[in-house]
Amino acid sequence: MAAAAAIRKRPAPDQEPRVQGGKKPRYAFGSIGDYEKLEVLGDGAYGVVIKARDRRTGKKVALKWLRGCDLRTITREAGCLGACRGHQSIIEIFDVATDAETGDFFLVMELVDGGRTLREETWKPFGEDVARRMMRLLLDAAKKIHGAGILHRDIKPENVLVSMFGALKVCDFGSATRQKPAGVPYEECRVVGTMIYTSPEQFAGNRYYGQAVDMWALGCVMAEILAGETLFVGKTEEDMVAEMSKLRDQISSTGKLDGLEFFDELSEAGREVLLGLLAFNPDERLTATEALQHRWFNEPSASAGQQYPGFVNLFS
Repeated sequence: MAAAAAIRKRPAPDQEPRVQGGKKPRYAFGSIGDYEKLEVLGDGAYGVVIKARDRRTGKKVALKWLRGCDLRTITREAGCLGACRGHQSIIEIFDVATDAETGDFFLVMELVDGGRTLREETWKPFGEDVARRMMRLLLDAAKKIHGAGILHRDIKPENVLVSMFGALKVCDFGSATRQKPAGVPYEECRVVGTMIYTSPEQFAGNRYYGQAVDMWALGCVMAEILAGETLFVGKTEEDMVAEMSKLRDQISSTGKLDGLEFFDELSEAGREVLLGLLAFNPDERLTATEALQHRWFNEPSASAGQQYPGFVNLFS
């Protein structure tokens, strides 16, 4: 398959693709001519998602047209997706296609039936059992991502697709990167994304962050699922720092999230997971593996929907 060949040859994002002698290798990308474009599903600042049909097989796929991106950017996103291939809660990549006339690149990925995002589902609060089932899927996806040595760096409801049967799929790896070794800084403190899911250490200018930045984002997502609204509302960096300082003071003094109705109704185990994900010290923040091993996911009521994470099980 073209995708396998292309992704296998991709280097780590922090090195240029090289072969012996310092020459760049050729990549076995597919052709966009093999796909019939059907309709635009979404149009963002960095790409357009298009529903398409593979002319060779008749299979429906999603094309992510990456506008104005260079080869390094393409190989980084495709490589990160490829490293996480095979997980039920992570979008699957099939191929990388190019347009020979324009030079544009397209990521060829699975098409999620329904095509709604978790943002569109969280307009109202969900109960604890539903939140637990959702978080189990998202944490398991994070475990796979981190186990592959990848940081997503932009986990938020807009980047989680919900199928018509209720499956959750983490998508948009445009900000993802290979995890750097300990003591090696990232080029930036924060990537372009949504500030309200950005971790405290990134706001503090720490370029030596790790997997904990994704876990903070998942804590914000968990709070949003339970509350039906975002945990933070800041639109500027100053707003966010002030809101985070207030939250840190609340947790330090009372051990809970004051003023949030859902928190008072949450079980003790559920509170432990949420506060563990929202630990301000990244070294104390729960990892995906630690969170999944927490008793919150092993209580009697937690087993419902575990084996069949479908629409009825998740949202009814």
